[in-house]
Amino acid sequence: MALSYLRSSSSRSANLLRPLSSAASLRRPISTDTTPITIETSVPFTSHQCEAPSRSVETNPSELLTFFRDMALMRRMEIAADSLYKAKLIRGFCHLYDGQEAVAVGMEAAITKKDCIITAYRDHCTFVGRGGTLLEVFAELMGRQAGCSKGKGGSMHFYKKDSNFYGGHGIVGAQVPLGCGLAFAQKYSKDESVTFALYGDGAANQGQLFEALNISALWDLPAILVCENNHYGMGTAEWRAAKSPAYYKRGDYVPGLKVDGMDALAVKQACKFAKEHALKNGPIILEMDTYRYHGHSMSDPGSTYRTRDEISGIRQERDPIERVRKLVLSHDLATEKELKDIEKEVRKEVDDAIAQAKESPMPEPSELFSNVYAKGLGAESFGADRKEVRATLA
Repeated sequence: MALSYLRSSSSRSANLLRPLSSAASLRRPISTDTTPITIETSVPFTSHQCEAPSRSVETNPSELLTFFRDMALMRRMEIAADSLYKAKLIRGFCHLYDGQEAVAVGMEAAITKKDCIITAYRDHCTFVGRGGTLLEVFAELMGRQAGCSKGKGGSMHFYKKDSNFYGGHGIVGAQVPLGCGLAFAQKYSKDESVTFALYGDGAANQGQLFEALNISALWDLPAILVCENNHYGMGTAEWRAAKSPAYYKRGDYVPGLKVDGMDALAVKQACKFAKEHALKNGPIILEMDTYRYHGHSMSDPGSTYRTRDEISGIRQERDPIERVRKLVLSHDLATEKELKDIEKEVRKEVDDAIAQAKESPMPEPSELFSNVYAKGLGAESFGADRKEVRATLA
């Protein structure tokens, strides 16, 4: 997933002196270098009812280059989804994640697939982080059989049970109580895993969130509530919707941590800290200070409630991919050209996946009646006259 790490300038010189047998001889092999590198987070963590973790994060060349590639892939995937939507190949709701990629990759770097993740409708990149394929993404977006939900869920309802990814939910805030239920099952099973329940700042005032948090705290459940604060709930700025937009403090008796959600290493450090805390002490809230470049959904131009200068300013100063690019270059882990080559590879991967997804057939009409009731229940669907049996609901 990443380029090579050049161990010294002398080895680079040696390579340059070798005869040019082919174009491939000029490329470095893929990096598996795990030599530790310590990097300080962009800004300090801000804590509530707990000690903040260290700003010094241990990483390595392989991880940094993986971060770069994964985030570049997610960014390209979301931009392609924008184009497909405008071409009317994707219908219905479609909420894009570009700008917020550091949350998805940083979180995955700190946990395992035994841990559960449940999120709202901005779910494409979280699904890919859990191991979902580009084919599954684009096929689902276009309503095809090869999609992760067999083409029946669409943009808001991605799902990958074998990696403990439980969606993809369209009802604002409704995934949080479900996530706390997953955490209850984990504690009951004593399997030393945790659940990350993600929601946006627009859902942070939902009553069900506080009810779920209360019972999670009472029972010391390993639940980590992650507020992805991109500062706009649909088109409403956080300061217009919340009397207290310090979402990491909203748990009162529950500890919280504010994190730079545009810094993948800060997210990794925070999620590692939160997992350790939740297993020992119960729930914790993480507020990820992040930003979305697109509007709330594809029906929102995203420029009526914020200025274009604001968006371009965030891109220039805080973009998560550019942050990692600078780290890679400053530590001489790859050249600018090699990073551009990664971006070209990613573009081709996305294009190939779209082509494959277009070849996948639409679901059969009978699929309308599947996954409604438990298998073997035998419930039947009738026509309007209540006489003719149309289907047995599977």
